Amino acid sequence: MKKILAYFNNLNWNLLEAVSSIKSNKLRVFLTAAIISIGIASLVGILTSIDGIKKSVSDSFSELGSNAYYIRSVRNDRGKESGVVKKNYPILRYREISEFLKRYEGNGIPTASTTVTRIAELKYKSEVTNPNIFVEAGDHNLSEVNKLNINQGRFFTKSENERGLYVTIIGSGVKSTLFKNNEDPINKFISVRGNKFKVIGILEKQGSSFGGGGDNRIIIPIETSRKLRPTANYEITIFVDNIERVNDDMSYSQNLFKILRGDMIGSENSFEIEKNESLNSELDEISTYLKIGGFTIGFITLLGASIGLMNIMLVSVTERTREIGLRKSIGATPKIIRDQFLIESILICLIGGFGGVTLGILFGNVVTIFIGGGSFIIPWLWVLTGLLISTLVGILSGYIPAKKASALDPIESLRFE
Repeated sequence: MKKILAYFNNLNWNLLEAVSSIKSNKLRVFLTAAIISIGIASLVGILTSIDGIKKSVSDSFSELGSNAYYIRSVRNDRGKESGVVKKNYPILRYREISEFLKRYEGNGIPTASTTVTRIAELKYKSEVTNPNIFVEAGDHNLSEVNKLNINQGRFFTKSENERGLYVTIIGSGVKSTLFKNNEDPINKFISVRGNKFKVIGILEKQGSSFGGGGDNRIIIPIETSRKLRPTANYEITIFVDNIERVNDDMSYSQNLFKILRGDMIGSENSFEIEKNESLNSELDEISTYLKIGGFTIGFITLLGASIGLMNIMLVSVTERTREIGLRKSIGATPKIIRDQFLIESILICLIGGFGGVTLGILFGNVVTIFIGGGSFIIPWLWVLTGLLISTLVGILSGYIPAKKASALDPIESLRFE
């Protein structure tokens, strides 16, 4: 019991000494903690933004649930997987998409879509948007399949799509930018890539979404888009109301599309057909690589910070040599001296750690909201990881100086000038 009380008394005394030392060297501690903060902030910030963007994309997928699947071109950037070189296939052409939609007799509702551009600039009278508007094209089923909610007006009809009319549905962000003073956009004409489009509907506000335009987007008929970009890469989304029929419908669509693409029986698909679960798996794989990159960047920054902290602590040992000699002469053991410097090093790192975690959370959420949408998140795992890393950096950086301090000869230390 006495040993436990003595241990806590020494710990309390060392904490007070460490705090006193920190207070007497505010500028040095601030600069050292700032270095630690930058390292932790970069680590937590990157990982927070990755988690936020992943959550936003996952939420977008979950809107369709497991009832939807996709047919799209094989991505030629996949390179080599599992030791097998992936063959490059031609992208899906509109002729194949159109023929599939005509012949499809499955259990779901199919829709074709394509991305026209992600950097459009829209104009209405004297108002002009930034060149960051997402222009998407789809057929008359796009609204039902993708669960798009129209706040005002309507979606375009099958007839309007087939005739390639210049009509559009705009996001709430486009409305607020182009139409000031609560002007009603319906039946007004906006300029898109030099073409006049009649606004017939306004989407409900939904926030930004990674990979899509969110509120800063417009939707036009797919037949109209072919006049603007006839070589676009198309994809099909099929929503099956009965989840138990999804796999059967996927098999049916796969066989039908193999016939349209001229794929040999038994050969691999020249296109991709995936459910939401497959896309989420790929998203997990991509986010893992991004997190490895984030850890690497944070580790390099923290390595530099730990070297700087070790240097500061070595200087502190030299400056306080007489103090160490005095403490040893009145009975302080090498262990007590070592613990004092270790605790001081850890406290400095924790100050930097708390600052870095706060900055990292703010930075990560700002990036997430700006790029990927979603709500403010606090990644408790990365917060705890950041503080744990701060403590480890404090121990590793402070051990050598603490060991040096504990090994000083008390007589020689008292003579130090």
